[in-house]
Amino acid sequence: MVPLYGRGASSASKFEVKKPSQLDLAIPQRPPALGTNVVLGTATSLTSDPNQYLVAFIKSSSFKAHCCSIATASKADVNAPKYSASRCRNLFSRISHVGDGRDIVQALDQWVVEGGKVHHREILRIIRDLRSRKRFSQALQISEWVSSNKAFTFSPGDRAVHLDLVGVVRGSEAAERFFDNLSEQGKDEKAYGALLSCYARERLSIKALAHMEKMKQKGYASSSLAYNNLMALYEKTGELEKIPEVLSEMKSDGVAPNNFSYKMCIKALGERSDIIGMEKLLKEVESQPDISIDWTTYSIVAYQFIKANDKENALTYMKKLEEKNHGDAMGYNHLISLYAHLGDKDEMMRLWVSQKITCKKQINRDYITMISSLVKLDDAETAEALLKDWDSSCLNYDFRVPNILLIWYCQKGLVEKAELMLHDIMHKGKKPTPNSWSIVSTGYLNINNMAKAFECMKEALSVVETNMKWIPKPAQITSLLEWLGDNGEFEQVEAFVQSLRALIPVSKHMYDAIIKANTRVGGDSRWILDRMETDNIEIDEETRKLLSSAVMVTKG
Repeated sequence: MVPLYGRGASSASKFEVKKPSQLDLAIPQRPPALGTNVVLGTATSLTSDPNQYLVAFIKSSSFKAHCCSIATASKADVNAPKYSASRCRNLFSRISHVGDGRDIVQALDQWVVEGGKVHHREILRIIRDLRSRKRFSQALQISEWVSSNKAFTFSPGDRAVHLDLVGVVRGSEAAERFFDNLSEQGKDEKAYGALLSCYARERLSIKALAHMEKMKQKGYASSSLAYNNLMALYEKTGELEKIPEVLSEMKSDGVAPNNFSYKMCIKALGERSDIIGMEKLLKEVESQPDISIDWTTYSIVAYQFIKANDKENALTYMKKLEEKNHGDAMGYNHLISLYAHLGDKDEMMRLWVSQKITCKKQINRDYITMISSLVKLDDAETAEALLKDWDSSCLNYDFRVPNILLIWYCQKGLVEKAELMLHDIMHKGKKPTPNSWSIVSTGYLNINNMAKAFECMKEALSVVETNMKWIPKPAQITSLLEWLGDNGEFEQVEAFVQSLRALIPVSKHMYDAIIKANTRVGGDSRWILDRMETDNIEIDEETRKLLSSAVMVTKG
């Protein structure tokens, strides 16, 4: 079967078309991600009077250069971001209106040109916000802008955040170079910790362990943060058995584990099906007055009991989860997801109503969780009603929401209904993402309606600009190319391949389809051989046979 989503598709659409008897579609195999990224140290204040920088900067020659570049850009770049004075009265609002992937330096420079003030606390807030939304490149641009313009003197926390951003955006080697260029005074505990985090992120176990030893020698491993990074490393490498060992090491080194440390260890024990060990550790944590267990820990434990088919204990910890959840929408989402695993629709609906009352509003993420949970129970009627409710109230139309039903329809063989739903959305003025069309295309593939599958894939390729990260699945494209080679017009094949070249590497399958289509119309295929050599496509025995057949047809 061909998966229903392309590489780079949003998480809500990452499901495969399966036979009805194999359905386990609509929600992930675990509750929503718990956000267990290791947090770096908190930055401290850099200067008591940031306005001193503003005055000095405006008087400097670099400011004039900025003015010139901004003036030139505003004339030349018709796509430059436009700002409304009423909506962008502070720098945070200005930056928030810059789209993801856009250069953010221009917005900063323009803010200063317009006389806007640059406050250190607001810069920290902006960087923190961008990091939380995974816009790491833009966060790094701001940090580098502050550094290059000497807006503030970096505090140890600022350096650590900057180093971490360098690692995320440019990799650990770039982070190492930044670290090596720091003064000895600058290579403090926070900087060492940030570099360790980079090694853990990239699963560089040898470097991480050697770096940890240096930290211990320097007395920089006195807090739980460094050990938590090692736990995160072992989680990424799949060496879950080593996580409890790190917890024991912490205790023997006199470092007190924190909530995150225990949570990682509880999760690792559960994933290894050590339910007794997991519950024993949880009881230990519950008995400690200085550790406050949050709802996420109980969500982890409840899920592990569900996996172990222990419904009674799962419900016990789900009730504790609900008691610990004080109006957090994500907590409601976890509970709804867990009850969906247990097949309890009544509890799901109770929590949905409670979430609506407690949280005042429900966002796309909440609808994704609830609709996914409903279709997991094959309750399409309620899911459709909920989709209409979302459609009438959403401020930001997120195709991940309707995609859930598109996938379910296709799994049930209701592909025409899925396509009709997509056309209805278009009639309302919405432009589908390529993911949506790809889902329907795969649905048609799996009922062997190749012509319709091809038409839907062409639609997907025509709206690529709505999701530039989308890439079609190789198996899906291979199936379509094989069919086109045998049935499609030569011009169709050429146009399809041309569209694909902008998204995926040129492949032998593309040329095989071109050769077959060209041969059927009696065309000379020798030019195709030249193009294959230009594209560095290896000509295997199968392709040689196709080319030989083409030559024979041409001579005949």
